[in-house]
Amino acid sequence: MTIDEELTVLENQLRRLKIEYEVYFNNPTKKAPTDVEWKVLNLLRKFSDNSNLSFGQRYRYNEMAQRYAIYSELWRKKARIREEGYRTQTDQVLSVQGVRAEEKREPSRPVYGVSSAAAAAVALAKSTAQPTTIQFDSTPQPEKVESLYKALAEAKRKSGEVASGNLKSFTAFVEKKTSQIRKQYNCQSVEYTVEIEGGHVHLKAKPKV
Repeated sequence: MTIDEELTVLENQLRRLKIEYEVYFNNPTKKAPTDVEWKVLNLLRKFSDNSNLSFGQRYRYNEMAQRYAIYSELWRKKARIREEGYRTQTDQVLSVQGVRAEEKREPSRPVYGVSSAAAAAVALAKSTAQPTTIQFDSTPQPEKVESLYKALAEAKRKSGEVASGNLKSFTAFVEKKTSQIRKQYNCQSVEYTVEIEGGHVHLKAKPKV
């Protein structure tokens, strides 16, 4: 099995794990999907030790590892509520908040290949990033496209959004979009901006005369 195929297996297992946890929290008779989670953790561990991943493969893996970190923190909170009951009216409405700021926090689950614990990943997801602006003159340069791609991926990671595509497909998109804007507005340059608004990541493009 190739690395890309194994990454697809990890992606499918992570999707299945999310669904099974949703079923678990909505059905008091269900058991936690620990077997599926074990498979996900094993794959995360395997790829964290693999130094032969390409840039696109590493990006894909990191996105899934961060997604698991965010899910893991959410599931931990929900499990605590399930065991101890709601502590505040807000807990009941959100069904995820079970720990008040002044209380001692439980240690988060380890996430292999991620530099911080799940709680840190959630904190990153809630943080805001300064807009990143890159201007393309004529045909987009590969190094600038890669910088824009990395900025977009980082912004999505911080906001907790799921990133899609790879550098190759993103390059094709930027080249096509740049060409369309230059023709439409008869301009030489196109400016792209990555920013977070209302907790969502936006990639904006505008002509530069």
